[in-house]
Amino acid sequence: MCELKPPDGEPAPLPLSPARTAREDRLRLGRHTSAGPGPTLVPTGLVVLVGPPASGKTSFVRALIAHGRIDEDAVVSSDEIRAELYGASPAEAETDAADARVFGERDRRIIARLACGRTAVAESTNVTPPSRARLLAIAGRFDAPVTMLRFDPGLGTLLQQHAGRGRTDVTAAGVRAFAEVMARHGGAGQLRSEGAHAVHDVPGRRQGVTPAEAAARFSFA
Repeated sequence: MCELKPPDGEPAPLPLSPARTAREDRLRLGRHTSAGPGPTLVPTGLVVLVGPPASGKTSFVRALIAHGRIDEDAVVSSDEIRAELYGASPAEAETDAADARVFGERDRRIIARLACGRTAVAESTNVTPPSRARLLAIAGRFDAPVTMLRFDPGLGTLLQQHAGRGRTDVTAAGVRAFAEVMARHGGAGQLRSEGAHAVHDVPGRRQGVTPAEAAARFSFA
C-alpha cells in the first residue's frame, strides 16, 4: 500500500535512485525496436499503448496478465472505466461529459500508481498527439520513463480483427478513421519526438504471432 501523502491532494514525484537515473538516461536516447525473440525489458513507469480499436491491445494485456508479466491492477483501461461508470446507461456513455469523466478517472488511477513508483499501462487508442501529450505530462510530474507500444497490424488485418470481435460500439468506418489517424500521427519517429523514452512495435496476426507469444517478448521491471 502506498503511503505517499503529498500536500494539497496532489501526488508528489518520488526521488530517483542513481540506478534508475542512469537507466532513464539510456532510455532518453529514444530507441525504437520491433521486439525480437528475446524479451524486451520495459522499465517501471508509464506504458502507453498506441493503436486503433481492434489492433490487439486488449488481447495483449490480457496475455501479459495471464502469464504473470504484469499485475492486473497495472492496466488502466478507458473502456473498462466507461463500463464501470456507465454500464447501465450506454447512451449517456457517449457524451462529451462522459468522456471527460472517464479520462479524468483514468488519469487519477495512473497518477496513483506512478506516485507510488509503480508501472501504469494506459490502455486506450492514444493515436492522436493531444491524447499522448496528456499522458506524457502526467509521467513528467513523476520523472517516470514513458514506453510506447505500437499496434499497427495493417488495415486489412485490422478490419478482420474488428469483424471477429462482434462489437457494436465501434463501426468498421470508425476503425478505418482511427487507422488513418494512426498512419498520420502514430509513427515511431513521431512518438519519439513527442517524448517517448522507448518505442516498440508489438507483433500480431500479420506476423503470425499470437497475443501470448507477443506478451512473451516483453518483460516488465
